[in-house]
Amino acid sequence: MKLARAAVCLLGIALAAAGGVVAYRAAFVEPSTAVVVSEEGVREMPSTPRVVGGVALLFIGVGLAIYVARRR
Repeated sequence: MKLARAAVCLLGIALAAAGGVVAYRAAFVEPSTAVVVSEEGVREMPSTPRVVGGVALLFIGVGLAIYVARRR
């Protein structure tokens, strides 16, 4: 049983790491997907669905790892 808990904890950590990478790349590294032109100027917007999906994966992975680590 301890081996299964350790494997699920590692899976949660891996999900959190992957989600963080996806969110970071979508927000800061990859080219912008939209350009907003207004009276104030031109602004580039990141891919919002990818940022939200990455952050969701990050929180799910962290929650899973913490739940398994604290469960007795």
